[in-house]
Amino acid sequence: MAYSWDNRVNFVVRYLYDLDGNGYLDEKDFACLALRATIVEGKGEFSYSKLQENQHIMFGLWEEIAELADFNKDGRITADEFKQAVQQCCMGKRYEDFPQAMKMFIDSNFKMVDLNDDGVIGADEYRFNCITKFAIDDVEIVDEAFNNMLNDDDRRRGGITLSRYQELYAEFLGNPEETPAVYLFGPLSEFFYYEMLEEI
Repeated sequence: MAYSWDNRVNFVVRYLYDLDGNGYLDEKDFACLALRATIVEGKGEFSYSKLQENQHIMFGLWEEIAELADFNKDGRITADEFKQAVQQCCMGKRYEDFPQAMKMFIDSNFKMVDLNDDGVIGADEYRFNCITKFAIDDVEIVDEAFNNMLNDDDRRRGGITLSRYQELYAEFLGNPEETPAVYLFGPLSEFFYYEMLEEI
């Protein structure tokens, strides 16, 4: 169950997009994503021009996701709405076929994980990314997940490149089967994403 497609999409909503943890996606989450990307990429330094660049990416992603997933047009996207949109836009598709703003987000996410900017996400960067996203109490399961994700070329390079990350991300979202891509974000648990009450 932890690596089922449904649980993987719950993970994406809960830990990659819903930064304020209120149970749905809205424009505020994407403003927070832009600032987070700016600070992480700058390793703590703030650049207004970089923030504007990241805002362009994140607000473009929000508009694209809202167009695809905000079925009732209330300015909020629930986990269920997001899943429906992913099924329509990503299921069975390669990275090249994803919506443009989503591809820009994936590339931006790679940059945030590749802390030393060498073009490869190594084991140390993978570990750091995992433990900053959700609770983990055993580094060995993180390392095992990393090794399970790698193919022979990845092992020769010492990690995953941007093109490999794109391929794995597309498979994480778009393939219902449990392939090595299920380990892209670490050793997953079951993530229950409760919908917010109607009156909120």
